[in-house]
Amino acid sequence: MSFSLPSVLTIAGSDPSGGAGIQADLKTIAAFSLYGSSVITALTAQNTTKVYLVEDVSIAMLTNQLDAVLSDIPPQAIKIGMAGSPSSIEVIASRLTKFPSIPVVLDPVMVSTSGGTLFDKEGIKNLTKLLFPLATLVTPNIPEAQALLSTKSPLVSNQDMEKAATELWDKYKTSFLLKGGHSDSHSSDVLCHNGSIKWFNGERIQTQNNHGTGCTLTSAIACGLAKGNSLEESILSAKDYINGALMAGLELGKGNGPMWHGYKES
Repeated sequence: MSFSLPSVLTIAGSDPSGGAGIQADLKTIAAFSLYGSSVITALTAQNTTKVYLVEDVSIAMLTNQLDAVLSDIPPQAIKIGMAGSPSSIEVIASRLTKFPSIPVVLDPVMVSTSGGTLFDKEGIKNLTKLLFPLATLVTPNIPEAQALLSTKSPLVSNQDMEKAATELWDKYKTSFLLKGGHSDSHSSDVLCHNGSIKWFNGERIQTQNNHGTGCTLTSAIACGLAKGNSLEESILSAKDYINGALMAGLELGKGNGPMWHGYKES
């Protein structure tokens, strides 16, 4: 007896501690009972306390990974996380342009947890010019939204977030889910899709073990799209999954530990 599964491709960096990046993506895809494939853009040496080192993979390796996967197991959805160097972004865009019907969820990993900028101006330009037009959904957090809008104005109120999401839509003409995880009072996200606003409410879960939430959320949204669900349905199921993974209460590591991606199996 044989069977087939929808496939989700994650294009991102590797996290050897397993809480974020490719590792978190593949765990999430498996939790949604889908088949996960991966293309690694960068190797990192990190754990729950800090990032020690980041190295981009070579352009030849990145290109061959993309060609190997896309030619053999074309995915039903693609998640992009850490995209790597400006040259890496060019390679990713050149390959994905050939598959315009595949939905793409893009997590614009631009600002580190400590607030440092991960992209220079050329990197941000390539990201917005080459990958944003291919994206079904872009999922910035508040610092990333500020960077994309070139503003330091705080996004505190719901009105601030709605305004920012709308401005991002107007500027880039793609759908944006502005994540509220950096807010002090809630974890609600706001979607601007085709110029219309919709809120996805969420209560703040008191835990320091939230390493990889952004990676996991975008992967979970991609899973919903791969199953043929609408964008709104995919976001709802992704937020529900994130809440469960956070509330499971996994305790690992000395810093911001990982969530329990396998809580549904427990």
